[in-house]
Amino acid sequence: MKAVRVHAYHTDPTIDEIPKPTLRGPLDVVVKIGGAGVCRTDLHILEGQWDAAMSPDLPYVIGHENAGWVHAVGEGVTNVAVGDTVILHPQPSCGLCPACRAGRDMQCRNAFFPGLSNDDGGMAEYLRTTARACVKLQPDTDPADVAALADAGITAYHAVRKAVPSLYPGTTAVVQGAGGLGHIGIQALAALTATRIVVVDRNPDALALAGKIGADETVLADGTHVDAVKDLTSGAGAEVVFDFVAEQGAENDAWQMTAPAGSHYVIGYGGEVRIPTLDFVGGEKNIIGNIVGTYSDLAELMVLAQAGRVTLHTRRYPLDAALDALHDLDAGRVRGRAILVP
Repeated sequence: MKAVRVHAYHTDPTIDEIPKPTLRGPLDVVVKIGGAGVCRTDLHILEGQWDAAMSPDLPYVIGHENAGWVHAVGEGVTNVAVGDTVILHPQPSCGLCPACRAGRDMQCRNAFFPGLSNDDGGMAEYLRTTARACVKLQPDTDPADVAALADAGITAYHAVRKAVPSLYPGTTAVVQGAGGLGHIGIQALAALTATRIVVVDRNPDALALAGKIGADETVLADGTHVDAVKDLTSGAGAEVVFDFVAEQGAENDAWQMTAPAGSHYVIGYGGEVRIPTLDFVGGEKNIIGNIVGTYSDLAELMVLAQAGRVTLHTRRYPLDAALDALHDLDAGRVRGRAILVP
């Protein structure tokens, strides 16, 4: 089968012919990929940023936003069958450790992460995962339409879901960054809360899209955006700020836009938050980190997606054009999400 493989960091991956994955255990599932999302994390992988954390053996296949059709199942699999349309939680978990028992899938002690850990990902024709990762979809769902919800979608939804108790009517939520994750976060906020949604982005096209999918106010990130948000909130800032950028200074802007007793949710990464400790004490403000989400988050998100409440804005590329997709994403030429279709 064809697969996009990393052979060395700081260089482009290649499209190789490799063996199709096989079942290894009774709960394994092999999925024929119908769509694989291209994520900024893939760019960070190519830069070597995840090597210390995951230490995969090179070469390996990237791709952690995957959907498709069940191709083969282990003898213990009962929740899906060959031919089912599925979207895959990006990190299969064991279900038995204390974190799993508490519903904290991403802290599973025995998890693996296809496309990041020492396991091949889904930028290929087939992928091996487990039954615990499979969320069954309506049969007529096009996997390429929903694939990016497996990571970008669940990450945005997970942050919004946690913030819901703070976003009662009369509050304001700021979404910083209306790109691949942010445009999903806007829709999740509109679906789950009655908060006023203010979107900040430096790209006018992204702001135009935000206005169509749920934003009540949009602010151009032109250096005056922190003051603009303060003006919209009577000088206080927002009860919740979702930072989908978190680099190049945006992470500190997000903190400045957060109201006293408010919460700054960090979803993007790459920067460094620098805050005087007195700001925490005097303002009673919180910083909350986010990493992907739970299986239940993904299942709930797919209910919204299949009801048309959350939609992905995508640009499709054939698998052979994977390098074009990665380069376009890196250069900022992709609005929404890039999807590889084998």
